[in-house]
Amino acid sequence: MMKEDTIEIVGFHAHIYFDTDSRDAAARVREGLSRFEVQLGRWHDKPIGPHPQAMYQVAFLPEQFGKVVPWLMLHREELDILVHPETGDDVEDHTTHSLWLGEKLQLNVEFLRPKTTSASF
Repeated sequence: MMKEDTIEIVGFHAHIYFDTDSRDAAARVREGLSRFEVQLGRWHDKPIGPHPQAMYQVAFLPEQFGKVVPWLMLHREELDILVHPETGDDVEDHTTHSLWLGEKLQLNVEFLRPKTTSASF
């Protein structure tokens, strides 16, 4: 008997990575993504958060996964792309539960870990 899955995926993010030489390709991919029901995040020209290089984020609902991800597979223009679910566990979502199109980049996972505060006495 299978244990019931209690993790709910409320959405997905795709992080489209680029550098100075591939920014035009990233712009073409972004333009292509506008045909889908997605939210296009702003351009980050420098590493931000756990991301090791410039990127922009694309947010979409689970029902869009079957349209957006296959399109990215075929039209990513050799860019590296991280696709991950949103389950509420940032570390697991960006690592164990993620998939990569292209090269798997090294994320700064420590950035995603919950901050612990020590009590002062």
